Formats: sequence, structure tokens, C-alpha cells
Amino acid sequence: MLAFAKDITQKEPDHPEEGQNSKLKEYMDYQRKIHHEKLIYHSLDHAKSYLQKTINDMWGDENKLKGYLAKAFPVSHRNADSDTLMLMLRKLLNAHNATNNWYRLNRFYFGLVYDAMNRFVQIYNRLILEAPEKSEEYGITDQLEIDFDDWVRLFFQDLDFLIGQPLPYVHFTFRKRNRTIENFIQKGIESGKTRKEAIEEAAKKFNIEEDAVTILLNKTIDQKNLELFYTSAENPIYEFLYDTASGEGFLDGECLIDHSYFLSHQLKGLSEEEAESVVSEIERLSKH
Repeated sequence: MLAFAKDITQKEPDHPEEGQNSKLKEYMDYQRKIHHEKLIYHSLDHAKSYLQKTINDMWGDENKLKGYLAKAFPVSHRNADSDTLMLMLRKLLNAHNATNNWYRLNRFYFGLVYDAMNRFVQIYNRLILEAPEKSEEYGITDQLEIDFDDWVRLFFQDLDFLIGQPLPYVHFTFRKRNRTIENFIQKGIESGKTRKEAIEEAAKKFNIEEDAVTILLNKTIDQKNLELFYTSAENPIYEFLYDTASGEGFLDGECLIDHSYFLSHQLKGLSEEEAESVVSEIERLSKH
């Protein structure tokens, strides 16, 4: 099973404040209606099937194939060719279907998952509006549209693989980090550093992982980064999310997962300006 920032096998997430907050309860009801495992599976399977079809149909026409990759895989095509993307999709599907282990993704793989899910969610949401009976065949939701921006906020660790690239959604919490890093790199270049030197300095200051640095340097994925690292499904890799003594929550005694859902319910559907206002208010309150 693929390991994201939260446990995708958790089918009944809840929040202790639902009873006192109708908006939060509505948000958690929305979360409980999504079958995350199936959403990921169908996203990856759709991407693999259409990539294989396109490779077959455009055999010998590299320009057309590159055009398709740029459209279907706007993030991951920058670091991998069609054969490598196909290999990665197969690895992801095999790992996702293996229930005995958790498989951790590096940022090359997260970028590919981002591409696959972004494209599939658009198709799925259109089906719900235009052919709801067909959407039911996937078993993902009961004719409920998926908010991709919200899904990424909850289940992605970061969007460091998109540093320096335009973000197609609000992605507010990640956008702030990426923009800060981008500005830091730009100032480094303006001060006379090479782009590589500025990126390496940013990596130290902002704890950017090596795989994200490789992507930021526009390098092609190598054999080392094609590996998926696994651990037994019996290992409690999400236990820290429920630790009320971690100090990561907004309120005393609040665990990280409750804080995450509460923040996400406040940001869902907001523009960048609206989200900025909400987060600024949270930061103000946290200082008192």
C-alpha cells in the first residue's frame, strides 16, 4: 500500500469537535464518503492505460509523444521519458496493491501521483455531472465530486517537487513554503551565486530533501530514485499523528491529525487571499 501523509486505509476519520461545529461535521462527512484507496488505484491505472495506448499509437513520432507527456504529465515529464514513466506507474500500482507493506514515495513518485490524480479527478468529476451512473462503477464516492486541492493538502507531505513551477491550484499551505524558497533562490542568484549554488544553499536552510533538489536542478531521474522503500504494514507509521503530547497542534492536547482536519475544513474552497486571511488569524490567536 502506498504511504501518504495520512493513512489512506482509514475509512471513518472523525474529529472531537464535530458535535459543536456543523461546518466541521459537514467537512468530515465529506471525508468519510471518499474511498481513498480506490481513488489512487483508478488514477494510476488510468494514467498507465492511456500512456501505454499513446506510446502504441504514436510509435515513431517522438514530437507527438512528447506533446502528450507534457499535457498528461506536466510535472513528471520534466524528469522522465515515456518508458521511465511507464515503469514508475507499474511500480506504483504493484506497491499499492500489496497490502502487506507500506511503500514510501520519493518526490519523483509524488510528482507522478500528483499528475495522475489531477487528471483522473477532473475526468471523474465531469462524469459525476454528465454521466453519474458511470462514476458509480469506480466505487470511489456516491456521486460526490472530489476536491483535489483539499486532497493534496491532507495527503501530500509537501509540494517541493513543484518548487519553481506554477501551482495550478491554491495549495495554500504548500504555496507559502514554495514561494519563500523561490524568493530565496532568486535573491541568491541576484547576489552572484550560480543557480546550483543558490539551490544548494536553499536546501540547507529549508531542509529540502535530496530528491527535490535533483528535481529542482532539472536532472533526469536515476536508478536510485526509481526505488520504493517499504516497511511492514504492521508498523505503526501513523502513530505520531495521534499523539496529543506532540505539541504540533494548535490547541493544548490537540493531536496533529485533528489539527490538520480542522485547518483543512477552514481552507477548503477558499481563494489564496481568503486563505491568507484565515491563516493570519490563526497565527494571531496562537500568539495569545
